[in-house]
Amino acid sequence: MTGPQIETLPETMTAVEIARPGGPEVLRPATRPVPRPGPGEVLIRVAAAGVNRPDVMQREGRYDPPPGSSDLPGLEVAGTVVALGEGVGSVSLGDRVCALVAGGGYAEYCVAPVPQVLPVPAGFDMVRAAAVPETYFTVWTNVFERGRLAAGESLLVHGGSSGIGTTAIQLAVAFGARVFATAGTAEKCRACEALGAERAIDYRTEDYGAVVKELTGGRGVDVVLDMVGGDYVQRDIDCMAVEGRHVSIAFLGGPKVTLNLYPLMTKRLTLTGSTLRPRSVEQKGAIAAALREKVWPLFESGKLGPVVHSTFPLADAAKAHALMESSGHIGKIVLSSGL
Repeated sequence: MTGPQIETLPETMTAVEIARPGGPEVLRPATRPVPRPGPGEVLIRVAAAGVNRPDVMQREGRYDPPPGSSDLPGLEVAGTVVALGEGVGSVSLGDRVCALVAGGGYAEYCVAPVPQVLPVPAGFDMVRAAAVPETYFTVWTNVFERGRLAAGESLLVHGGSSGIGTTAIQLAVAFGARVFATAGTAEKCRACEALGAERAIDYRTEDYGAVVKELTGGRGVDVVLDMVGGDYVQRDIDCMAVEGRHVSIAFLGGPKVTLNLYPLMTKRLTLTGSTLRPRSVEQKGAIAAALREKVWPLFESGKLGPVVHSTFPLADAAKAHALMESSGHIGKIVLSSGL
């Protein structure tokens, strides 16, 4: 066991806090004490932090951080390790890392549990590294662990141009699956197909269920990654293959649905879902280990990587949230601290 190690740090830092529940304008720069790592934790000097839909929900007052977590938004960061808590031996001062965190990412310094910390992939800058943890942890655990997607199977991804969607398309293709996606404009559909989707379906002008059935010869898809919910769930069930798996990770169209259970039974379907933020450090650490083994080599060989749409200074977090809510982006939005 090692004792705490720490370099000389400032007492305070700039962070972005949520003044009150509301729109993007409630995000404001503030001065906060620099946190200190506890046992099994490291302190990261944050160079960049990813922006995600759960941050928007937290800002609106609809997604509280887990007990004991920072009240600051931000679920993924990249930067340099500047302090080690007790018992940390696998990470060293000065290491360039990215990490999944339960909160606190919109700041110049952020504490992260060691099992959730990964090295910055070779060839990645800090902005690209910060765009990795939240989406890759989410897609890996939901598509490949809960959804059990295998080579030769097919995947339907809703929100294909989002950070989650662009990640799911690339990973599924990299592991030998056939991918279909939905998106809301012709430009977004082209972006999905450029990432490897066999067909991207404009849900505003096309019936995605009919297209999927036609492209699969009536068989349907093996796995659906759904972040819409609402009436999409029944439509998904109708275009799924026998023994298909439906994985819910969000519900932009609403959490309550009315279902016809008959095809669920006749096709022996599985409906499942999960959230990432409340899961234990041990569980998140297991996902991190799988990513390090299975996905990091693909990053470092250049076979896939996060799609970054735009970067904003940390102080302009409100503008980043406004862009996310406009749905005018393709891929990830990232904040840069300038450190």
